[in-house]
Amino acid sequence: MVDLSLLLKLTFTMKTFFKAVAVIFAILFIWSATLQSNDPDAFKWYLIYGMGALASILFIIEKLRFVWTLVLFIYYLGFAISNWPVKFEGFSIGEGDIVNIEKAREVGGLLILGFVMLLYGTRIWYTKRL
Repeated sequence: MVDLSLLLKLTFTMKTFFKAVAVIFAILFIWSATLQSNDPDAFKWYLIYGMGALASILFIIEKLRFVWTLVLFIYYLGFAISNWPVKFEGFSIGEGDIVNIEKAREVGGLLILGFVMLLYGTRIWYTKRL
């Protein structure tokens, strides 16, 4: 027999954990957007990271829908694939061609955003099934 109080406590603990993770990612996405201020296409990155921050905030207040996590995951993954550098030369300046390094950094951010949307979507889908 499953102890219902233990199950409720574990669910509450996981809920708190995922909300804390979402707070951290909301802060990181807002911070990442502000770092783009010297980029020639800064507005594009404000929107990209802003959508991630907004999704994180909606996840925290339990207003994010599963379908939006799926749409954002596909968008971020597709944009990462289409933006892939010609030659991956790492993330640090001085290790290769600056254009490839900048592309790699952008793709890295997009993959992180996509992973987070996948995480949120998995959590929403899982909790709706309980």
